[in-house]
Amino acid sequence: MTRQTLADQVYDRVVEAIVVGDIEAGSAISENEVAVRFGVSRGPAREAIFRLEAKGLVTRAAHYGARVVDLTLGDLQGLFEIREGLEGMACRLAAARMSDAELDELERKLSLHASQPGIASGQSYYQPGGDQDFHLSIAAASHNPRLLRTLSGDLYDVMRVYRFRSSARPGRTLEALDEHKAIVAALRSRNPDAAEAAMRRHIQSSWSNIHNTFKDLA
Repeated sequence: MTRQTLADQVYDRVVEAIVVGDIEAGSAISENEVAVRFGVSRGPAREAIFRLEAKGLVTRAAHYGARVVDLTLGDLQGLFEIREGLEGMACRLAAARMSDAELDELERKLSLHASQPGIASGQSYYQPGGDQDFHLSIAAASHNPRLLRTLSGDLYDVMRVYRFRSSARPGRTLEALDEHKAIVAALRSRNPDAAEAAMRRHIQSSWSNIHNTFKDLA
C-alpha cells in the first residue's frame, strides 16, 4: 500500500470538496484558505493547489489568482465527445479481457453504490474516486495501460465534478444506476459490441442530462 504524504491527503480532500460542491465551481481558492479549512500549514496547501492546476481543476489568471474551474457548455461537450470514444473503447476491450474476478468486483462496487443513501433515495450519484469509481474500474479492466492513464489523467477529476452536479437532476440518479447495470450485464455477456454500445448510450445520456441542466440554469 502506498503511503500518502500530507500534501496527497490535502489534495484528495480538496478534490472531494470540489466534486460534491462544498467548494463551488468558479470560486476563488488560496493557499491560506486551504490551509485553514483543512488544518494544515501553507506548504502542503500550496502543493495541493499546484496539483489541482496540473489536473485542470484550478485555473490561474493574472490579477485574479487561482479559481476552481467552471467549464462552459462548449468545453463540456468537447470533453464528453472525447469521453464517449475513449470509454466506449475501454468497455469494448474490458468485455474481452477482464477476468471473472474483475467482473465480480465491479458488480460488488455497483451494489455498494446502490446501497448509498443518496443513490437509493435518488438524490445524487456520488462515487468515491480511484479504485471505487465505476468508470475507472472498467478502464483498468481494459488492460490497456495507456488508455487507463489517459482516462485517469486530466479528464478524470474534471469529469467527476460535472457527473456529480448533473446527477442531482430529478430522475437522473436511478437512471444512471440502471445504465451502469446494463453495462455490467453487457460485460458479463462477453459481447464487445454490446458493451461498447451500452457505455456509449450511458455517456450520451449523461451528456443530454448535463446539457439540460445547463439550460435550466441559464
